[in-house]
Amino acid sequence: MAGVNAPATAVFAFFIVLVAVVGFFSGRWRSGDLGHIEEWGLAGRQFGTVVSWFLIGGDFYTAYTLIAVPALVFGVGASGFFALVYTIIVYPFVFLVMPRLWNVSKRHNYVTLADFAQGRYGSHWLALAIAISGILATMPYIALQLVGMQVSIAALGFGNTAWPLVAAFLILAAFDYTSGMRAPATISLIKGVMVYGFVLAAVVWVPLKLGGYAHIFHVAARTLALRPKPGFLILPHGQFTAFATLALGSALAAFLYPHTATSVLSSSSGTVIRRNAVLLPAYTFLLGLLALLGYMAIAAGVSVHSTNDVVPALFLKLFPSWFAGFCFAAIAVGGLVPAAIMSIASSNLFTRNIYRPYLRPALGRAEEARVAKLVSLLIKFGALAFVLWGNATYVINLQLLGGIWILQTLPAIVFGLFRRWFHPLALVVGWLAGMAVGTSMAWSQGIATLYPLHIAGFTFTAYAAIDALALNLGLALLLTPLLRRLGFASGHDQTQPADYEDPVPALAGAVALGAAPQRGGA
Repeated sequence: MAGVNAPATAVFAFFIVLVAVVGFFSGRWRSGDLGHIEEWGLAGRQFGTVVSWFLIGGDFYTAYTLIAVPALVFGVGASGFFALVYTIIVYPFVFLVMPRLWNVSKRHNYVTLADFAQGRYGSHWLALAIAISGILATMPYIALQLVGMQVSIAALGFGNTAWPLVAAFLILAAFDYTSGMRAPATISLIKGVMVYGFVLAAVVWVPLKLGGYAHIFHVAARTLALRPKPGFLILPHGQFTAFATLALGSALAAFLYPHTATSVLSSSSGTVIRRNAVLLPAYTFLLGLLALLGYMAIAAGVSVHSTNDVVPALFLKLFPSWFAGFCFAAIAVGGLVPAAIMSIASSNLFTRNIYRPYLRPALGRAEEARVAKLVSLLIKFGALAFVLWGNATYVINLQLLGGIWILQTLPAIVFGLFRRWFHPLALVVGWLAGMAVGTSMAWSQGIATLYPLHIAGFTFTAYAAIDALALNLGLALLLTPLLRRLGFASGHDQTQPADYEDPVPALAGAVALGAAPQRGGA
């Protein structure tokens, strides 16, 4: 095919084939009964510290992150670094919250966050709300992984030809169906090495080619200031509130997504999760370096029709073809890993929390796994269809709503892991209000997530997810005592305070080392 970059394509194809082979054979690694959803969808909860580090990192830092963060910095400057700040905030949250979720989920065989909500509050309506939020927030996210793959394939010289993306998609669908969570877990090791390799090479080689970082920042500052809609190298005071709320809201929402929760629940213990909360900031360092590629592209004089093409265009301009092919393969693999986990997590939610309770209550374990696998395929095909025939810009904008939607599950999940004070009906009403108001705020701004709130003559531009969450929490706080006084049943709690604690041997070891054991607040 004319225009195809042969050396880059050959390197790209080699790594995609390597990933495919590893994905297909990963089902034999620490083999279990893949006809059981806990084995297929959570790999038997057996991943240790190293595998979990690669898996959670590979799931959290997606192809869209590899493309979109530098693209945002290229387009607006300092505002794009909110992604770096929120990944600093998120890991203390993971350290405090996620081990409790793992402990209670392990003891009660919960596979999804909606399972936890059902068990904790005894409310199938609340569980349904959690499931709907998770699926809604994840679907466009899966499509975005394919968009990231499409951008890297197009940079090889294939243009808008669909067949390379379809081929990559079929590989994803096949190893996901046959191997379940074991496939993205093993592939994430390859992804981690590849992404670190190309980013570290880029932040050393590109400045050497462009005259150093001082020159890069100087050119970026001057170019951003001269644009019709100016960008800034240093965040101006007027953007502080928007920046801070974007960072906070994104951090609180990050591990409520079904795919990140699924990666956490695949770990072998709460201790593994805590270790990873300490070690995962290494990916934050990587993200900071990745964001700098946006400034490097400005200094290199990269010109693109879409900012999503910035990173591929920079690599094609400054690197040999074979290394550009390696970088594009890393981006594509960076989309395969989270797309696989996202589709597994969404299918788990649908099968366990919608299909089984409302359509087939007598669903057996083997049939449950079969349905989850089929739904996983359907979700992928829907995402592929949207990318091929829909408006990619629209799906990117729609994904911004995902953070608003998923953050409305925080009161039920996060507060529920520590205290069961909220009434489940109050949580459902708060969720409905938060979903409606947050969506309408974003929609009124053209599906943008920053909303100008006018209070007492002042304007506060903030992330709509935070505004919606404040309304959600306020209603839940007001309605809970009222509903109890009116005698509304509050449901049965299946869990006990001890369910949220680490196992006794781990506590005994902590005491022996002179550390105070954690106390439950359940």
